[in-house]
Amino acid sequence: MTITARSEPVVTRSAKDEILALARAHGVGYRPSSRDAWAEQVTRLAGDEVRLDDTELLLIALQRGGHISRPVALGLQAQYLREIRL
Repeated sequence: MTITARSEPVVTRSAKDEILALARAHGVGYRPSSRDAWAEQVTRLAGDEVRLDDTELLLIALQRGGHISRPVALGLQAQYLREIRL
């Protein structure tokens, strides 16, 4: 038996591309809930500023819709944040 290495490079998607692909595949878009408005107000009153971008909001929508688990969402968000800080 002969084992040969692949001659083609392995292409990996960025976290953002993965998140966008998941959202497209599941027909998911972010819609703010009343809890989101409440959380935003509490955060503002606490003196914090947390601004999620559209990609992070899609992660929330994917998790809320049951398309990905919380650990998967957190892993994708961590990877996404690493990538955008490079």
